[in-house]
Amino acid sequence: MDIAFKIFVGFVVGTLIGMTGVGGGVLLLPVLIFGLGVPPIVAVGSDAAFNFVTKIGSGWMHLRKGTVRLGVVLALAVGSIPGSILGVNFLAHLRQVHGNGVNGFIRLAVGLLLVFIPTLLFFQTQIEDHVAHRPPTLRSFAGMSAIGLLAGGLVGMTSVGSGSIVMMLLLLLYSFSPRVMVGTDIVHAVALTGVTSLLQFHFGNVDLRLVATLVIGSIPGGLIGSHLSARVPVPWLRRILCAVLLATGVRMLWA
Repeated sequence: MDIAFKIFVGFVVGTLIGMTGVGGGVLLLPVLIFGLGVPPIVAVGSDAAFNFVTKIGSGWMHLRKGTVRLGVVLALAVGSIPGSILGVNFLAHLRQVHGNGVNGFIRLAVGLLLVFIPTLLFFQTQIEDHVAHRPPTLRSFAGMSAIGLLAGGLVGMTSVGSGSIVMMLLLLLYSFSPRVMVGTDIVHAVALTGVTSLLQFHFGNVDLRLVATLVIGSIPGGLIGSHLSARVPVPWLRRILCAVLLATGVRMLWA
């Protein structure tokens, strides 16, 4: 029954990702902590591994379609990989010094992100409309690496931000077509979450059985969600999801 419920959770999360495009890290992490009672540090590691596995297929498809700027992926990874290493090792240091106190830090960090990210997502459409006709900007390797460093640190500590943070900052600071933005973001997320997952596994923070059961459910869920996305009012569903995530973030901060 426990395995069946976890598969069901993966199915629901996969369906919501397929329908709304909201990142799996943002959706799954609070479910693991509050719904399944997974210790926050294990939830972070397992969530990173889940995100890595579920992004491989879509990343490969974008590469085949030519909607990926590999130079941008490289620039982001130059910052995000070291950032991830620092983030994961920082968690390991906190656990060594404070023991289970590290879980309190994770709750605080995730709570802040669950307030910040949904707030940005509420205004994503307005931001996209504002920059749609903006002239091309200077594509700075150093600037993209700085974005990657920030995202990598956040993913290393919380598993959240490999898609949402990078996507929003690229949208605000650089001019790419929407398809290229999405494809580049996903391929970079594969690299970032892959490295993060290996590091988290090294420190014993990944529950492989949990990840496997979630992935089993998420695959059909993602296919069904993608099919339903053309038949449901996605903007309203995104707003509802953002409101729920925002409330969850506030709860984590005040718990």
